[in-house]
Amino acid sequence: MGFFIFLYLSFLLFLFHPTSSRQPLCHDSERSALLRFKESFSINKFASGDTSAYSKTALWNLEEDGDCCSWDGVECNEDTGYVIELDLGSSCLYGSINSTNTLFNLVHLHWLSLADNNFNHSKIPSEIKNLSNLSHLNLSWSVFSGQIPSEILELSKLESLDLSRYSWFDRNNELELQQPGLESLVQKLTNLRVLDLGGVNISSSLPHVLTDLSSLNFLSLANCQLKGIILSSFGNLKNLVHLDLSTNNLWGELPPSI
Repeated sequence: MGFFIFLYLSFLLFLFHPTSSRQPLCHDSERSALLRFKESFSINKFASGDTSAYSKTALWNLEEDGDCCSWDGVECNEDTGYVIELDLGSSCLYGSINSTNTLFNLVHLHWLSLADNNFNHSKIPSEIKNLSNLSHLNLSWSVFSGQIPSEILELSKLESLDLSRYSWFDRNNELELQQPGLESLVQKLTNLRVLDLGGVNISSSLPHVLTDLSSLNFLSLANCQLKGIILSSFGNLKNLVHLDLSTNNLWGELPPSI
């Protein structure tokens, strides 16, 4: 008898809360933003270097599936339906990106990867600041160039930032971090655990404030045209598991405490 009472009560709960276990559909504005983002690029298999790359946006289709939360590379908050993760790494995207791109309308994003695509030497738009909730940003190997905008310093919640390129060639089309420089970046983004700027033209000495980022566990500044002495305070970075300072004009010794 107890079992049947349990079933009856369960049925009543379902009856009066029919949507409690359903994930909400994505919002119309964000669905539209994603579709317009898709339309702003062509698909080119040579735009990604990964041999397993494929177009994650190819099946984004309003007619066949209007719920963008189920689209490849998209993840939504289970309670609100807002897009919080967008993983379009190695998606064969080719074309320029500018300040009017609807990507920057996805203001609820926590996690964004556009790694291993080809944005045709675009500058990183200053509208990146609209994505103020980001904790993870990966724009590596995606053919951006020019000065990294100061607005990226406004993403104060960032825990992981990867802008690496690792190109030993074509210095005419590279990312630069000079105005603002590395010192300004680490002063503003104090929550970083991962910082990969490999191949970015920094052209400065290592700022002492870099070693104040006690939460860092991954740091790569390889091939950044750094110069000067290696900081003795690197030993302060007790949580480091990866450190790469290769292919720079640095001298001195790493402290034994590291």
